[in-house]
Amino acid sequence: MASIDIQQPHSRDDADARSIVDDITRQLHERYGVSGTWQGDAVRLAGPGLQGLVELLPGQVRVTAELGFLLSALRGQVEGEIRRVLGERLG
Repeated sequence: MASIDIQQPHSRDDADARSIVDDITRQLHERYGVSGTWQGDAVRLAGPGLQGLVELLPGQVRVTAELGFLLSALRGQVEGEIRRVLGERLG
């Protein structure tokens, strides 16, 4: 299994950052069937070939994920897409 660990700094307030993470979680569900459940200041992600966590930390969002066998082969592509979306939405 491959893992991803991404930290994206931002200067948004907590409510705005939470709203952006909500939007990203919704997109993941619509495109890939990944579900997201808030647990405090983090969203637990679960879906076909992916288990992860999106944490709202002071001044940054951290995404950690374990990719299953099939997505492991696409790790670079998956990580690049996550970095792109976070950069666009939080940068």
